[in-house]
Amino acid sequence: MEIETVLLTLGGMFVVGLAADQIGRRTWVPRVTLLLLCGLVAGQMEWIPHAFSDAYEYLSVTALTFVAFLLGGSLKVADLRQTGRRILSVSIAIVLITIIAVSFGLIALGVEPGLAVVLGGIASATAPAATTDVIRQSNIDNGFTRTLKGVVAVDDAWGLLAFSLCLSYAHSIAATTPGLHDLSVMREIGGAVLLGLAIGAPGAALTGRISAGEPIEVEALALVFLTAGLALWLEVSFLLAGMTAGAVIVNFASHHDRAFHEIEHIQWPFMVLFFLLAGASLEFEALRQVGFLGLAYIVLRVLARIGGGWIGAVIGNAPPRERRLYGVALLPQAGVAVGMALIAAQAFPELADRIIALTIGTTIAFELAGPVLTLWAIRRTANPGDDTDIKVRKT
Repeated sequence: MEIETVLLTLGGMFVVGLAADQIGRRTWVPRVTLLLLCGLVAGQMEWIPHAFSDAYEYLSVTALTFVAFLLGGSLKVADLRQTGRRILSVSIAIVLITIIAVSFGLIALGVEPGLAVVLGGIASATAPAATTDVIRQSNIDNGFTRTLKGVVAVDDAWGLLAFSLCLSYAHSIAATTPGLHDLSVMREIGGAVLLGLAIGAPGAALTGRISAGEPIEVEALALVFLTAGLALWLEVSFLLAGMTAGAVIVNFASHHDRAFHEIEHIQWPFMVLFFLLAGASLEFEALRQVGFLGLAYIVLRVLARIGGGWIGAVIGNAPPRERRLYGVALLPQAGVAVGMALIAAQAFPELADRIIALTIGTTIAFELAGPVLTLWAIRRTANPGDDTDIKVRKT
């Protein structure tokens, strides 16, 4: 590919990102959805060179590792004393109720139990990148958004564990070897936490020394790329590794004034490319293949997350006005679900086509509509009369 093509494509993508950011600030449409729609159009029109599409995997890992660090940075011990119970109750309730409702709902509609349970496990996944970007775009910092960030941060771990159990159950039904997936997921989660500790501990001690009070850009990039690269090399979750490292740094780097200022500053250009290429990778053909089963899956997942969010919020003693909004705000679903689907397809080759088509098709719907509903839910908590503390961040 000619260098001028690379430069013109990058320039055009960043112009689109700038436009999406400005439109998102002035409307109720999240910039994430705008970028995905622009990428979808560009992909259908074949305006993006194939070499850029091939780079999507690298960009997605980088962008999501940025997100993971910021999510970890939201897990301050001081804040968790106030919202920790709520984060745990909402996240666990949503995961469990989503799996139960989707699995039993699909079984009641005639889907074989093994496939239904696997799809229930996939339904538990969320979209950390889309959710956190919508929170940032809203410029609202209150108990609701802080709880949301905490839920998204731990949701990946609960989702992986739950999905592992669902796969093992499906294997036991099919009379194949159980337990291997449990061991694999436990290794992935445990290894990611250890890697995050190994990077976060020296990162907390060493960063922020050159420029007193906060890491410089090179330090921030070094942390992100080292975490992502080592996680992939060790075959552990780079999301959990980044989140753990971020949590360690924010809690133990006492000399930091703004531990993640530079990561916040750097991440947006990567996110622009990530969401545009994610949109370009979407295929409408997948939507046509889901049929009635896909519609049932969507309805069951929406109802389960709304119900699970409400139950978890009640247990966590959230303000009454917020309780019905957690499930709505946590509807986005993206790459984690597709990754689970690929694992399930490898484990059950005879069901691979149905699992992949349904997951990708329904993910398109949740990826486009989910951020809109997340932004709506967040702004509902900022209306006059809200009983939570509200701070509007300066941009």
